[in-house]
Amino acid sequence: MLRLLLFIILSSPLLLGELLAAEHRPATQQHIPVLTIKGAIGPAVSDYIAKEISRANQQAQASAIILIIDTPGGLSSSLRDINQRILDSDIPLLCLVFPQGARAASAGTYILYACHVAAMSSATTLGAATPVNIAGGFAPKQQDKEASRQKSAMEIKVLNDAIAYIRSLAQLRGRNVKWAELAVSEGATLSAKEALEKNVIDYLVESPEKLLQVLDGKTIIVKQQEYLLQLAGAQLVYRQPDWRSKFIATITDPNIAYLLMLIGIYGLLLEFYSPGIGIAGVTGAISLFIALYAFQLLPINYAGFALLLLGISLLIVESMIPSFGVFGMGGLVAFILGSIFLIDTDQQQFQVSLTLIFSLAIASGSFIVFILGYIWRMRSNQVVSGLAALIGAQGTVLEDFTPEGVILLKGEHWAAISTEPLKQGQLVTVNSFTGLTVSVSRSSEPQKK
Repeated sequence: MLRLLLFIILSSPLLLGELLAAEHRPATQQHIPVLTIKGAIGPAVSDYIAKEISRANQQAQASAIILIIDTPGGLSSSLRDINQRILDSDIPLLCLVFPQGARAASAGTYILYACHVAAMSSATTLGAATPVNIAGGFAPKQQDKEASRQKSAMEIKVLNDAIAYIRSLAQLRGRNVKWAELAVSEGATLSAKEALEKNVIDYLVESPEKLLQVLDGKTIIVKQQEYLLQLAGAQLVYRQPDWRSKFIATITDPNIAYLLMLIGIYGLLLEFYSPGIGIAGVTGAISLFIALYAFQLLPINYAGFALLLLGISLLIVESMIPSFGVFGMGGLVAFILGSIFLIDTDQQQFQVSLTLIFSLAIASGSFIVFILGYIWRMRSNQVVSGLAALIGAQGTVLEDFTPEGVILLKGEHWAAISTEPLKQGQLVTVNSFTGLTVSVSRSSEPQKK
């Protein structure tokens, strides 16, 4: 026991020195993922941001995430998916409107309010967060009062929901609640300097690196708990969208999704009209399923989709039952209107190009009425193959015979019968066949010499 106490006393300075050395020993280098929202916020952006936030939360070296914003707005569904991931994150999201000239308009304002830290560079703006009218279509000039009241009530509900949403975010982060309401109700906007003065943002910095320097050592609230930001020496790691996010960005482009849908429909129609080795059918089925996947991520107006299908159906009827253009013209009108109403949003970035719609309307009308009409009419012709192809064919008598003999028919020797005598070299016409014997008669053409 005495030896044990003596050992502890003698070794304690060494143990203390080791602990102090371990405390000052550099830890594994921290890295800060940098995510970028540039352009309209849609399903692809939502998928990219959500995936990267989840990945960062699973990495011990990531102590924070920087989210660079430069957006004119986007879809409400995608915005809420992003904010849900931000609010659920165990590590803080540091949002920065960057570079100079960038903006966090509409949906970008909601994201900025949701982030744990909100910062802007000089010469940037935010605001104009009023939800746009997504009713779609054109309102008639005269509406009954009840319909008008219903529409107004729906607009009020959407507006109040948006106000309550951004107000809850402002209260959660301790930012200016009153201005947040104005940004939604009146479309108010602010410059970066004004936003800092009104407590809409937390910092005014000129780069992500400067943001890390300003925040190092500060304490913020993450999920109702204090979180110390230790950002000194942290390395910025810029994360780009992976192949899946890029693929979603491609197919959720409304013009691409629209083209895929038409390719799918026409591919299946061609396979139905003219069954073959299945290339048209397989291509059409794949394109149609990809388009349907894209449409479930986009705000689709089902009335527009139904009009589009009606237009195609009327064009098909026109190709099968000529109606002097009645079905054809009606089909084109329904096709164009359905295409215009197909994407149910006022966001220009998520609408199908009118030039593309009218071009495809003309091409579709021509394709269905003329090409498919021609194929359909060909289907009604008698199919001749095998022995049936011999009917009406001409052959040459090889030797004189009555009533049975041999003729040369299509390069082959055939047993033949005839009710009249035939001479060698004489041309005969095949009238019928029984088994492998053909019944012939003298041809009207002159006999070969």
